Amino acid sequence: MRRLSLALTLIAPAAFAAEMPIRGVTLSSAGIAQIERAGEVAANAPVVFRAPLGDVDDLLRSLIILDPAGRVEGLSLPARDLLNEAFRGLPLRPADFENRASLLNALRGQEAEAAGARGRIAAAAETDAGLNLSLIGPRGLLSVLLKSGDEVTLTDPGLAARVARAAEALAAARSDDERRIEIRLRSDRARQVAVIYIAGAPLWKPSYRLMAPALGATGAQARLMGWAVVENASGSDWEGVRISLVSDDAAAFRQPIFEPITVPRPELPVRIAEAIRVTPDTGPQPMAAAAAPMMAPPPAPAARSAMRAEAAPAPLAVSVAAEAAAGRVAFTLEQPVTIRSGETANLPFLDLNLPAERLWWVQDLAATRPLHALRFRNTSNHVLPDGLVTVYGGPDAPSFLGDAELRALSPGDQRLIAFARDRDLHLTSQSSNRDDITRITLRRGFVTIESKRIEETALAIDPRGARGLMVIDLPRRPGAAPRFPVAAEGEFGLRHETQLEAVPKTIRLGFERDQRQDVPLWDQGLGEPLLLQPAQFDLEASLRRIPGGPGSVERLQEILARTGADVPGREALANTITALQQIRVLLDAARIAAREARSADQALARARQAVEDRTGGEQQAARQRLNAASREAEVKGAASSRAFEAWRRAVIALLQQGD
Repeated sequence: MRRLSLALTLIAPAAFAAEMPIRGVTLSSAGIAQIERAGEVAANAPVVFRAPLGDVDDLLRSLIILDPAGRVEGLSLPARDLLNEAFRGLPLRPADFENRASLLNALRGQEAEAAGARGRIAAAAETDAGLNLSLIGPRGLLSVLLKSGDEVTLTDPGLAARVARAAEALAAARSDDERRIEIRLRSDRARQVAVIYIAGAPLWKPSYRLMAPALGATGAQARLMGWAVVENASGSDWEGVRISLVSDDAAAFRQPIFEPITVPRPELPVRIAEAIRVTPDTGPQPMAAAAAPMMAPPPAPAARSAMRAEAAPAPLAVSVAAEAAAGRVAFTLEQPVTIRSGETANLPFLDLNLPAERLWWVQDLAATRPLHALRFRNTSNHVLPDGLVTVYGGPDAPSFLGDAELRALSPGDQRLIAFARDRDLHLTSQSSNRDDITRITLRRGFVTIESKRIEETALAIDPRGARGLMVIDLPRRPGAAPRFPVAAEGEFGLRHETQLEAVPKTIRLGFERDQRQDVPLWDQGLGEPLLLQPAQFDLEASLRRIPGGPGSVERLQEILARTGADVPGREALANTITALQQIRVLLDAARIAAREARSADQALARARQAVEDRTGGEQQAARQRLNAASREAEVKGAASSRAFEAWRRAVIALLQQGD
């Protein structure tokens, strides 16, 4: 019978195997660390190490075991709610392990042996002479005095084992922020085993020191030194660990697979037997034989074996080779590094010379002072990650020039970094816009004006005797093309470069965009000119909307004045203006004739009224005046119609010109 002996001192947990050490760490800019543990593992021995509680989810989903001669049997670790699980169903609580008397009192009623006596535990109390343990035996109550080193043995092996596990859990719970990981391996010999997994980690933070060349120096180089701030938050010491620094955009997720998750299920009520109702039997009746329902026969024993074999899980023991993805590892430190758990280190990872050039940089045309900047090209085989650059100048004694921000730089690419503002060089800018007419086209009813819109900024530069290159960035203008040489394009927009030779200089940075304007010669809302009738069309009310009206000639004359002599279509525009001027004369005549016709009609109406208001000799005279007014109205009306028709024909002739 298996028994657990409880020494009257505190129960000590079983000795654990030595932890597998960390040999390599790859820190990613995605906030992830790839941990590699490696070491020699004896035959059939487990791999044991401790991991922070917060890393267990990532470890369980990403663990890889590289074992050339073993087989993976599984992984085990204490539950997340360790104490509750260990003490579930026990007559003990964690506080009962405070001393031996409280532990034995919590086990009252359990059968035990001590000092040659056997019985069920009744009580335990500390005395000056030792521990007084009371046992209830077959013949009554026994009192046993136990001294230091005497043992109490539980006779129930199952209870003894559970108490031992509770004691072990209590010891493990004293460091509740980490878990002991045990990976069980099966092998008949010792060999080298590696364990790789992913864990969350603080970002490694690069920073740079840059020794800049002098302004105007040709063929110069800049010395770039990179340092990385690395924090060991893994919960384990890094002793002689190989460190790799990765700058990438890998997707990184968390999943709570260590957390117990229960799935809610619908509750089904307990079925209660219903009252039995029996229909009386009336005897068998003659009926046709019914076909029995077809059922699939059960599978043969061999088939059942094949089905079980197909559903069995595949073995986990596989031999794989580790290989880093090409281009992911940006830097691997040449020498192993030692960083204690919780420590921060600043490690140099880069030192190289790059072709560089000091220059001035203008990012805002409204600024009066340019930026001091440095342009360099990444001639290394590494991607330089984002970081802060401290710029120094001076060939002998480095002097601080300023700080700059470096964005990720791929091999072969170049960057501009600005680190200060120039207090000597002065900039002045002035903007202007103009429209240059390039073509005029006469279409039926329209004059089309094609032009180029010139948007220009004049930048006056006074270098105060300095020489060097100036780089100017301008934002793109949708639909506009630059009228200056463009050295490069990017997120910054368009980049222009100019060389300064110690004397003031003015450069013009212009954009041009094509424009088209259609000037209507006839307002379509007035209807079709061919259908116009003088009696229904009011010239005065539509005066500003008809050819020859106010503004119709002046607007085209203003366009003609801005049109160069060699612009195609200028002559057609001049002819259109001449035609409009003639139409204006006809329009004025038609307006006068219309006014006279209206006056004659009004006089005719008054004459008719006079005939109706008079009698006798006065009525006869009024009839004579009515006849004269009628003839006048007829003459004036005919003249108005002729004038309106002359204007209308001229308008129609104008609208029919062009393509």
